[in-house]
Amino acid sequence: MSLTLRPPVSVRAKISAVGTYVPPRLLTNADLEKMVATNNEWIVERTGIRERHIVEKGVGTSDLATEAARRCLAMRGMDATEVEVIIVATVTPDMIFPAAACLVQDKLGAKRAWGFDLSAACSGFPYALQVGAKLIESGMQKAVLVIGADVMSSIIDYTDRTTCVIFGDGAGAVLLEPCAEGEVGLIDYWHEVDGSGVSSLYMPGGGSLHPATAETIADKMHFVHQDGQAVYKFAVRKMAEASERVLQRNGITGQDLSCFIPHQANKRIILSTAERLGMPESRVVINIDRYGNTTAGTIPLAMGTAMEEERLKKGDLVLLASVGAGFTVGATLLRWEM
Repeated sequence: MSLTLRPPVSVRAKISAVGTYVPPRLLTNADLEKMVATNNEWIVERTGIRERHIVEKGVGTSDLATEAARRCLAMRGMDATEVEVIIVATVTPDMIFPAAACLVQDKLGAKRAWGFDLSAACSGFPYALQVGAKLIESGMQKAVLVIGADVMSSIIDYTDRTTCVIFGDGAGAVLLEPCAEGEVGLIDYWHEVDGSGVSSLYMPGGGSLHPATAETIADKMHFVHQDGQAVYKFAVRKMAEASERVLQRNGITGQDLSCFIPHQANKRIILSTAERLGMPESRVVINIDRYGNTTAGTIPLAMGTAMEEERLKKGDLVLLASVGAGFTVGATLLRWEM
């Protein structure tokens, strides 16, 4: 197995801590059966989801993100005042502005940190991870919090059975720091955007094109709209392609990977990608049954699951992969250094 580090840098970034949080309230498939025309068997067969966590009224994305960040810093034993940058990947910020990162910075007490939000839907976390890594590699930053968090229940129409069964609320955070001598950390990535897929998964209302009016609310333009078949077909193809590209560029195969941590959108998409990579299910992290699709929160939540199940050890070669609205596509190759 050969391994190419791209690009050559004097400082490399690694994940040094992980923290996750989901709200306590559960919305099960049995609950959804009472709300829309669906049933547990249909949901499980097509998505793999059995339950998802939903916030109570008055809880925003910044609240979930802050709690995940607190747990992340506690794992590292780091005070919030040592954090230098906060990047929040989300499509459901508490408000259009200011950024959720500003709210997290204040709630966390990260007095020295600057930050911003990144919007790439379900690919938000791997995109933000690479931005944070480049800040570390620049030598200018030494402690970057990367958070994936979404309160999808705030933009879901619970009379639409095609979307309400899929999404949940949750957050995950990782701390990025410079690698120590002999460590590798984040190795390489492959990102793509295909804007022709915008109409397949989007929220048409609330932006500058269609600001909130009585008409946009009546037309349900402030909820997620999805063409499920189009999204599924694209995701099955592109998650595998992006994964293969980053692996091939580094001279490795799926058999060399210790762990595959994919975006949790659909169990069938995950297993299809793993099969194409030649990876057994035993090395694939799947927790969609417990959390549903938490958009930018899924990959860090899955990292937390992998750690809880003791499926990650220092030196493991790990692949992350995602496909999201936009369409956005991302794959990340890294060495686990915890």
